[in-house]
Amino acid sequence: MENEPDYENVEQNLCAKTAEEELNKSFNLEASLSKFSYIDLDKELEFKNDLIDDKEFDIPQVDTPPTLESILNETDDEEESFVLEDPTLLNIDTIDSHSYDTSSVASSDSGDRTNLKRKKKLPDSFSLHGSVMRHSLLKGVSAQIVSAADKVDAGLPTAIAVSSLIAVGTSHGLALIFDQNQALRLCLGSTSVGAQYGAISALSINNDCSRLLCGFAKGQITMWDLASGKLLRSITDAHPPGTAILHIKFTDDPTLAICNDSGGSVFELTFKRVMGVRTCESRCLFSGSKGEVCCIEPLHSKPELKDHPITQFSLLAMASLTKILVIGLKPSLKVWMTFPYGRMDPSSVPLLAWHFVAVHNYVNPMLAFCRGDVVHFLLVKRDESGAIHVTKQKHLHLYYDLINFTWINSRTVVLLDSVEKLHVIDRQTQEELETVEISEVQLVYNSSHFKSLATGGNVSQALALVGEKACYQSISSYAGQIFYLGTKSVYVMMLRSWRERVDHLLKQDCLTEALALAWSFHEGKAKAVVGLSGDASKRKAVVADRMVEILFHYADRALKKCPDQGKIQVMEQHFQDTVPVIVDYCLLLQRKDLLFSQMYDKLSENSVAKGVFLECLEPYILSDKLVGITPQVMKDLIVHFQDKKLMENVEALIVHMDITSLDIQQIVLMCWENRLYDAMIYVYNRGMNEFISPMEKLFRVIAPPLNAGKALSDEQVVMGNKLLVYISCCLAGRAYPLGDIPEDLVPLVKNQVFEFLIRLHSAEASPEEEVYPYVRTLLHFDTREFLNVLALTFEDFKNDKQAVEYQQRIVDILLKVMVENSDFTPSQVGCLFTFLARQLAKPDNTLFVNRTLFDQVLEFLCSPDDDSRHSERQQVLLELLQAGGIVQFEESRLIRMAEKAEFYQICEFMYEREHQYDKIIDCYLRDPLREEEVFNYIHNILSIPGHSAEEKQSVWKKAMDHIEELVALKPCKAADLVATHFSAQIETVIQKLQNQVLLFKFLRSLLDPREGIHANQESLQISPSITEQFIELLCQFKPHQVIETLQVLECYRLEETIQITQKYQLHEVTAYLLEKKGDIHGAFLIMLERLQSKLQEITHQGESTEEDSSLKDVEGTIVETIALCQRNSHNLNQQQREALWFPLLEAMMAPQKLTSSATPHLHSEALKSLTMQVLNSMAAFIALPSILQRILQDPVYGKGKLGEIQGLILGMLDTFNYEQTLLETTTSLLNQDLHWSLCNLRASVTRGLNPKQDYCSVCLQQYKRRQEMADEIIVFSCGHLYHSFCLQNKECTIEIEGQMRWTCYKCSSSNKVGKLSESSSEVKQGRITPSQVKVSPSYHQSKGDPPVKKVTSEPVLDPQQIQSFDQLCRLYRGSSRLALLTELAQNRGSDGCRPFSGSQSSPAFNSVFQKENFQLRLIPPPVTED
Repeated sequence: MENEPDYENVEQNLCAKTAEEELNKSFNLEASLSKFSYIDLDKELEFKNDLIDDKEFDIPQVDTPPTLESILNETDDEEESFVLEDPTLLNIDTIDSHSYDTSSVASSDSGDRTNLKRKKKLPDSFSLHGSVMRHSLLKGVSAQIVSAADKVDAGLPTAIAVSSLIAVGTSHGLALIFDQNQALRLCLGSTSVGAQYGAISALSINNDCSRLLCGFAKGQITMWDLASGKLLRSITDAHPPGTAILHIKFTDDPTLAICNDSGGSVFELTFKRVMGVRTCESRCLFSGSKGEVCCIEPLHSKPELKDHPITQFSLLAMASLTKILVIGLKPSLKVWMTFPYGRMDPSSVPLLAWHFVAVHNYVNPMLAFCRGDVVHFLLVKRDESGAIHVTKQKHLHLYYDLINFTWINSRTVVLLDSVEKLHVIDRQTQEELETVEISEVQLVYNSSHFKSLATGGNVSQALALVGEKACYQSISSYAGQIFYLGTKSVYVMMLRSWRERVDHLLKQDCLTEALALAWSFHEGKAKAVVGLSGDASKRKAVVADRMVEILFHYADRALKKCPDQGKIQVMEQHFQDTVPVIVDYCLLLQRKDLLFSQMYDKLSENSVAKGVFLECLEPYILSDKLVGITPQVMKDLIVHFQDKKLMENVEALIVHMDITSLDIQQIVLMCWENRLYDAMIYVYNRGMNEFISPMEKLFRVIAPPLNAGKALSDEQVVMGNKLLVYISCCLAGRAYPLGDIPEDLVPLVKNQVFEFLIRLHSAEASPEEEVYPYVRTLLHFDTREFLNVLALTFEDFKNDKQAVEYQQRIVDILLKVMVENSDFTPSQVGCLFTFLARQLAKPDNTLFVNRTLFDQVLEFLCSPDDDSRHSERQQVLLELLQAGGIVQFEESRLIRMAEKAEFYQICEFMYEREHQYDKIIDCYLRDPLREEEVFNYIHNILSIPGHSAEEKQSVWKKAMDHIEELVALKPCKAADLVATHFSAQIETVIQKLQNQVLLFKFLRSLLDPREGIHANQESLQISPSITEQFIELLCQFKPHQVIETLQVLECYRLEETIQITQKYQLHEVTAYLLEKKGDIHGAFLIMLERLQSKLQEITHQGESTEEDSSLKDVEGTIVETIALCQRNSHNLNQQQREALWFPLLEAMMAPQKLTSSATPHLHSEALKSLTMQVLNSMAAFIALPSILQRILQDPVYGKGKLGEIQGLILGMLDTFNYEQTLLETTTSLLNQDLHWSLCNLRASVTRGLNPKQDYCSVCLQQYKRRQEMADEIIVFSCGHLYHSFCLQNKECTIEIEGQMRWTCYKCSSSNKVGKLSESSSEVKQGRITPSQVKVSPSYHQSKGDPPVKKVTSEPVLDPQQIQSFDQLCRLYRGSSRLALLTELAQNRGSDGCRPFSGSQSSPAFNSVFQKENFQLRLIPPPVTED
């Protein structure tokens, strides 16, 4: 048995040869509209190594690191392997299509597609990329299709297949074959056969264009010889009858084809020829009963890839309604990958497309598959062991539904959406390059074949729904061209070449867009590039030439389109929109010759255009991107800015230009007139190598006012500063204002500048000019800065003989100018000597300065004629000494003069050098500006290590000697110092302080913690006698502060303190101390005595002015007395309480008895209200009957005058009623709150749970499906649902108090799986709060569901967490409600003790209400889940 005989191969070879010749011909010319091109774009892009566009494919070079763009675009490197299903086709029926509803990569995009469309805001792709696709009508083919329908009743076109021939199938069973010239070569079949077989529903041409396969709507398949037009085979039994052929495809093996029918099955057809008889064997690859396949795509390799290792597998991709399969047909049948879809719109069309793509210099097939609005890319590789690996690449999210996907080359794909709009997309950047409306094509749809109408519509509803948008057979691609079959026409689409794209924009008058697009081609950043070959430099040159042509056209158009009349602003705006574009692109292309010759000449015809052109150059000149401007342009540029009065811009431009070619005298004059000093200096330096002239010019301006002692104007100050900077630059070898002086000129310039500075007289000097005018002027202008410039210059000097001479010479001049003149300030003289001291202190110093000069300076600074500038002189001398000048002086003389001049900082500096730290204390104390710093200084010496014991001792002694001064200066700081360093000598310090006021201030700072010293009193070991001494001083100087101070003091003896207070007759203080001692009665008697004396004053007082103050005294005393009684009543029995309260009441009522009712006392109303206050306060501690009895037994009230006490009694009753009402209301509220909380808790515990999904979150099986075992369903309050068997496998049970509890697998903290798909609130609910669980069986019994079990599951906390939680609870825990209610009940039944009082707690009566932290808290209601 053998395959097709040799003569058939001969035919194939002949046909292949002719096709190849045709192909070679068509390579030489671009196809016109009437011919379609066969240029193999992929071949050009991928497989000719010398032409591979590295930038387009992002192939990094080995020797240089990749660019940022390539890293960003390198999406093909995501090596995420799929977890593949069982790779045996025989088990295919065990794969349940429903089990992948949520576990696929696309599951995040599943659900209702209408709600999930991504409304991406895309940039206007036309302006970025121009028109990428050219589409044209194949007029010849279209005309003949219409003609065939009319003349031979061919019917409407139904299918198209394209190779080097075009085959169109019709609804009456004919196949029309056209050649590349659109001439009809063959008409295969007949209408009579069409009537029997139905419409042609699918077509396929093999690789060498020798055979055509036709599939029919009623299920038959025919094979034709395309060379002779003979029918070779008519196959009727390859698949189940009564189903339409949806797809028929040749593989790379011409004896092997694949067909897919409307039953959803896929069959392999093997063509053989035995003994001259042609046969066809059919084998089922996939049965439609296991899931209907509606799209198949075999991998076709090009001739140059026929040796690719993956071609031996003969791969086939199939798309069913639920998943994608990739299988290998050879050497034996094997499933290499299955990939499930997510949930999606059931009407969307599954699409598959293969293409070979270069990734990392290796070419491998990539499968694109999509359904709906997501495109997935899978890279298929073969490893060394021979296995196939599939890796996922970056997928593409769209905002429209797809009905077709076509590769046009390895980087560019063309998508057709459901509203017949084409989208051209760059795969790697996912950028949309163009959209094209193709509704005019009137695309043919294959719906009738998917519904199998020709055989009675016996297909599933799902397949029929997909068929609504199916157009698989209407679109065919070949050699980078895509053919679209319409009802009366055929259209072809192909990528435009780069020139065509640019020209297309030019035709539409979009010149700026055309330039931008051309520049993107030049830089290699454009997408979908066709027609640019060769290496990068060659491509750039080709594009640059085209850009220059466009620029000339653009310039002509700008001048032509300029508005002739109207406002000048309109013209300016027109040129501001156009001229910068010309300048930018000329400079980008590095064509300055073009810019400054032809372009400038062209634009100079219009004065406005010329001005705009010159202004465009400014930013480039300032950023040094534009050098080598022609003299003419430079001159025009300066004149233009001068005319517009933009002199600052002129200066900025001059210092960035090479001005050697201009008229330098004219420029200098212009700069001087317009005060452009930087530009003037630059022109002198660069244009004439002249460095001294600009200095002379500036000196002439600033010297006269300085010599005359006048203040400089702002303009002159600016010039002076520029002069200093300029001199500094020249001496440092730097150019002014930027850059460097040429190396060979540096020594010359330095010497010239020095010679200039030390000139004895200036040129053209008047006879009265003083010597060394330049140095003198600079010293007057800014001494410090000028000397800094010299110091920097001395640093740079080489130690050669000339340099040393220069240094000595300039120092001598400085001394001569400054010391011999009296018109310099102490600061300026000090600056000079500080500068000299620094120079002399250098190890390699060669300067000589006479020491007597330093002595003169010392005299000058220390013995002024007046006291002015004292601090300035001191600071100057200090700087001089710190700079190393101390070696120039005799130290003892220096100290004497400093002390005499009161330069205490100088003294401190000297003593510090000699370690005489004790003398420094005197310096601080004498210096009024720094006397308060003495404390820090003493503290630092005594505490910081590094000082010897003798030094510390001397400082300590000195401090003790001056302790009175220190206390007088700052008592609190002195006390702090004593507490820290002299804690053992406190008594000595106290003895030294003779002044009582100072002693009081010192002790208060030491002992009173409110004064800011926080030393621990115990660690100080202060004896009580010292504290008592302080209290006695306090009683003398601040008697009203004694009580509040006693409250914060710690160590004092009560008896002694009481004696002191009694001595000074401070009764309130004595009472406070007695109370503290425990003698409550004694304290009360003192307070009562004070009260009575004050009441007596009131009653015996007539109409006097001090009534208010005495009444306020009474009020204050009564408040204090009541507070004393209240504080202590808790600790007393009933009899002792009465001994306190009744005398107080008696004392208050006594004055009222004395006044008769006929003549009431002036203050009787006030006294009555105070009495009422006493009664109200008593009521909390004394039973009401006792109070009434005492009042009624009183001799005054016992005589029947009840009317007078009526007010008192009624007031007491009101208070009682108010408190009773308050108690009842509170109790009622607490009961309601408790009842409401319990109701809500009960409701939330008994409520049913609502699961989020109908499948187990572990095994992803629907809970109803698993019926092989009596398995229970577990639902959590977080909404997750599980089989109990699955949860047990995942070890999601925990034991709490001997009971087994379930925990949610997805929400539990021990397992991170599934967290990504949960919201944070759900995770929180599931993990932290005790989740509710309900359990029910998974299978449904006939008698209905059994009762549901409820289990409460709590997550386990570790011991540390439990401890922290308990601590938190204790921190916020108030009294329990039960405790509150119990005590309220007890108090209501007790003998008149009232709970609502502000008194403090005690061990005897420990009430909930008297705790300091008592407060009612209303708890929030329990959270109920909706």
